[in-house]
Amino acid sequence: MFDRLPTPKIDLHLVRVLHTVITEGSVSRAALKLESSQPAVSAQLKRLRALTGDALLVRSGTGMAPTATALTLVEPAATLLREAEAIFGARRASRSFDPASSEARFAIAASDYLDPLFLPELVAQIQRAAPGVRIELHPLSADFDYRKSLARGELDLVIGNWLEPPGELHLARLFTDEIVCLVGEDHPAVRNPRGWNEARYLAAQHVAPTFFAPGVRGVIDEHLAGLGLQRRIVVRSPHFGLIPLMLAQTHLVLTTGRLFCTRYVDALPLRILRCPVAFPPLVYYQLWHDVTHASAAGRWLRDQVREVARTLASHALPARRGGKVA
Repeated sequence: MFDRLPTPKIDLHLVRVLHTVITEGSVSRAALKLESSQPAVSAQLKRLRALTGDALLVRSGTGMAPTATALTLVEPAATLLREAEAIFGARRASRSFDPASSEARFAIAASDYLDPLFLPELVAQIQRAAPGVRIELHPLSADFDYRKSLARGELDLVIGNWLEPPGELHLARLFTDEIVCLVGEDHPAVRNPRGWNEARYLAAQHVAPTFFAPGVRGVIDEHLAGLGLQRRIVVRSPHFGLIPLMLAQTHLVLTTGRLFCTRYVDALPLRILRCPVAFPPLVYYQLWHDVTHASAAGRWLRDQVREVARTLASHALPARRGGKVA
């Protein structure tokens, strides 16, 4: 059947143009991403339209939108490019990455739950080793489909915690953390720690992060639901780093990793409490897609993330044994 396909008329660059034009939804943006000119990409789009028999991009308002046929071609094009990389890219992938001279772009999506120092330390480490590299940081939110962005090559890494990370992605465990409660110094549970039991924990006023994926509970509520329990969440915030300031002025309860909490107990009137419900350890991962798996630059970036996570976790060990703990 393959002898009937117009393969002599198609090269891999044309497939890359097809994938980029559709995912970008713009000839000009595709030209920038491909490091090409707009007239050249327009000519290639014209050729693709002739080969597919479809317009691929049509006008929509003030911009362009992919046709229904174009949307069905995105994943086959991505698959073909990945397979081509596996066949022809081994030599290129084995080349060393020179951070000192690189002008690569790294796009990272991360939650700020793990440690308020993590992203600043990571950026500083990358800047020291690779001053010419550009870094784009993205928050994890319900409006951001990180799995699709990884598959499209728009993201290099996602860093966060999951009870069960998505199975189609590569992963590396960064560290585990004990789940505790963080409260203000005048919280009733601080004054009466013996009365801080499961029933009072569930009935307390809780603050929790906003969901970072539609219809997906966070690891705390997912575990509670598995036990047939439910806590009373009265505040949801997309700004995790602001929650300690809320706790210092209220009787709210935050349930999260000890590493995050230890960064605030010396600076704010806060206390760390044991959690009356038995939670499994919080596990933080970095996730990436096949698209960047063989990349030398991607491997270097993952090494930097692993080193920063290891360093921060080891430095926090003394604080875990001390600090203001009730």
